[in-house]
Amino acid sequence: MIEWKPLGTGARPVPQPVATPLVWAGAGGGALALVALLNTVVGPDRPGLALLALSVLAALLGLCARFTAAPGTALLCWLFLNGFAIPPAGVLTWAGHRDTSWLACLLAAALVGTGLARVVHARAAYRRLVPSRARTDLTRGEGPYDS
Repeated sequence: MIEWKPLGTGARPVPQPVATPLVWAGAGGGALALVALLNTVVGPDRPGLALLALSVLAALLGLCARFTAAPGTALLCWLFLNGFAIPPAGVLTWAGHRDTSWLACLLAAALVGTGLARVVHARAAYRRLVPSRARTDLTRGEGPYDS
């Protein structure tokens, strides 16, 4: 027997974030592709541009991720930034203040993306639950369906 249910009634749930391993896979693959593209087009000695591109990637990945995915996303982006965007390519180094600020920038970008997504989803859910603008100019008995 088929049971008919009206579509679009009731509260719609807030979308679930993407699983953390998928976000990290996207961070690894996206960072590899971005750094390879930037090294080909611009050259390997432009870490500022690579940091900007990877920060945008981290923020975009944060839009569909959980907050717990942000540190791993930032770390994966930093590994490709440090390993392949600055000479010598393929060598990981730690330059104290520079790398700490790069990690902080990437982490902040991922957290901002995730926070922005949560605010947008919460706002949309609130608007779905709150009745739309009720007409206040009608009193009881004056509506089109009141008889």
